[in-house]
Amino acid sequence: MGFVAARWRRPTDLASLNEWGLGGRSFGSWITWFLVGGDLYTAYTFVAVPALVFGSGALGFYALPYTVVVYPLVFLVLARMWSVSHVHGFVTPADFVRARFGSPTLALVIAITGLVATMPYIALQLVGIEAVLKAMGITGHLPIIIAFAILAAYTYQSGLRAPALIAFVKDTLIYVVILAAVIYIPAKLGGWDSIFEAAKAKFDATPAPGDGIFLNANNQLQYVTLAFGSALALFLYPHSLTGVLASKNRNVIKRNMSALPAYSLVLGLIALLGFMAISAGIKPIATDGKVDNNTVVPLLFDKMFPDWFTGVAYAAVGIGALVPAAIMSIAAANLFTRNIYREYINKQATDAQEANVSKIVSLLVKVGAVACILLLDPQFSIDLQLIGGVIILQTLPSVALGLYTRWFHKGGLIAGWALGLAAGMWMLYLIPNPANGKQHFGGSAFALSNLGFDTKMTIYAGFLALAVNLIVAVVGTLIFRAAKVADGDDATARDDYFADEGDPKVKDLDLTGSH
Repeated sequence: MGFVAARWRRPTDLASLNEWGLGGRSFGSWITWFLVGGDLYTAYTFVAVPALVFGSGALGFYALPYTVVVYPLVFLVLARMWSVSHVHGFVTPADFVRARFGSPTLALVIAITGLVATMPYIALQLVGIEAVLKAMGITGHLPIIIAFAILAAYTYQSGLRAPALIAFVKDTLIYVVILAAVIYIPAKLGGWDSIFEAAKAKFDATPAPGDGIFLNANNQLQYVTLAFGSALALFLYPHSLTGVLASKNRNVIKRNMSALPAYSLVLGLIALLGFMAISAGIKPIATDGKVDNNTVVPLLFDKMFPDWFTGVAYAAVGIGALVPAAIMSIAAANLFTRNIYREYINKQATDAQEANVSKIVSLLVKVGAVACILLLDPQFSIDLQLIGGVIILQTLPSVALGLYTRWFHKGGLIAGWALGLAAGMWMLYLIPNPANGKQHFGGSAFALSNLGFDTKMTIYAGFLALAVNLIVAVVGTLIFRAAKVADGDDATARDDYFADEGDPKVKDLDLTGSH
């Protein structure tokens, strides 16, 4: 289907970012719902969330309030972003920042941040495929290299149309597998009361202060800040915006922000697979003495389902990795092409040249994602995504707040980004993971005792890093304004340029048609 997609809704020419990277900006409500849903609910959802519930208990359910909170937050923001991007031909969030603040440097910073944050997220999808193959008895890194090759080939040929078409199959499979699992598996395990009793017994027997089937005083703050911080980060990712910008009008965005929470119901059921694995007595696969919790869901399916349906479930996880990985690699390639290649290497690049560069970079991004797995070898694949979340959160002042105000000075935004990122990396470095002996980058739960507080409470490192970013951006802006340091070029006209539809200042500007 990935290869056939090149001929699906095919335009006369695919040689432009609008066509290859955004599907011609022509997707309607149903296609966008499957595309964005397939983009956001990934192999990470299927593999890492239940793995976190299996290992930590209630904390793993942070993903549920996170997806409930995110849609109201981004409802108006994304509609506005679509309008502005549609009129002015923006393909990436860095395109918007470049024009909004008149700063190529700030746009470069946003583009690089998006690239770095997306790499581990793609790697996360490949970890999902590897977990399934491990459960089938296939070990080593060869499987993810094969998966990368297939993914690279159909993405190169078909662009965004490939994951858009495959998403229909992926989402249908996931709904079928999860609904079957939450009915069939509990019936075989003696009911939900037995499942929760088994989970409680497991966590009561562990010395860790942060696990259990309920939250406690040590992890409540971490849960709240992780859910809220992740919600703020989700639509800052380049791949999230790529799916949105491919929509044909604002109403498609609004309908999807209303309809996408239907996925959150399934997400809650997916998380419960972690408790089912405990009740079923699943033991994660250990490789070279390292226990891989990511294998608990594939092993659960293998033990509880008939063989034929286990195959269907494994296919759902595999496709659940390929769809978002394709979108992410396209989004990362668009960032490089528009905000590095065109800005600094070839300012006169044609549409065809841009498309060719994006295709090549999309291949290189996947190589980088595979390298993330080979070099980092994480205990929980979720840690990869959490590190990326801390990184991408630092673009919030420029991208999300920039949609509504240009009060911030470009110098203040760059200073805030730099110090916020430094603070985030410092906090992540200090976080150990006793379960696997890692001394650094063991998760995102930063102990407040590191700041001198006499407590065992933890907080999401990205939340504190964003606070540092915002404070520095505000203070820096005040200093730059007081010193009368020049802002971005042609800044005085930019409020009219970026006004939203319905604003009387732009009553003659058609924000729903092409220019």
